[in-house]
Amino acid sequence: MFRYLLLGGRGELKDYIISLLLVLPIVLFSLTIHECAHGWVAKKLGDRTAYNLGRLTLSPAKHLDPIGFACMLLFGYGWAKPVPINSRNFKNPRRDMALSAAAGPISNLLLALAFVLLFEISNAIALQFVEQIFANQRLYYFVSLFLLFFQMGASLNVMLAVFNLLPIPPFDGSRVAYVFLPSKWYFGIMKYERYIMLALLVLLWTGILTTPLSIISDLILRGLYFLVELIPFFG
Repeated sequence: MFRYLLLGGRGELKDYIISLLLVLPIVLFSLTIHECAHGWVAKKLGDRTAYNLGRLTLSPAKHLDPIGFACMLLFGYGWAKPVPINSRNFKNPRRDMALSAAAGPISNLLLALAFVLLFEISNAIALQFVEQIFANQRLYYFVSLFLLFFQMGASLNVMLAVFNLLPIPPFDGSRVAYVFLPSKWYFGIMKYERYIMLALLVLLWTGILTTPLSIISDLILRGLYFLVELIPFFG
């Protein structure tokens, strides 16, 4: 969104401000739920590290990573401050680490599904009063923003889930990959975490990585809308 503005997009400044006001609460809420999901599952599996450090909270201030937050706004793909997990507290460290890691992206997919449902319900209601809505310019504008908010919520949560499932450190996908990779390979890759992050930022800025991620995200999002529209109420 902002990359287009920074590179000289011709859109109205008002549109970008409105988009920002819609995106900010979605990003803050989604990143917070993502990290809380990690900590909650870890706690259920025996590791209370995140809980003891006060990370099982819905306060965004406890979870935000400045660079990850900026990337989420700029590119639609980002991350939060990782919840600390001590695998020594797990009965089955490899399996439980993977489950704790997967909890974040799964929570975002569930949030995306919730946003899709809210969009479809709101859209169905709006269609019942379409004449009144079109007759009132302010009401039409309000309803349009309302529906756009739900669409953006679904889209951003799918993007967040897909991005964090990349099998590279420090993302959740790397912890899931730990189950399948030999420990020697896994920790060998982890040594290059800083360099991988720098390369990732370059790939995001140049758009090389955003294209394949966008394709995958779009397919998943279409799938969610398809599933919801199978419900008779929306058919």
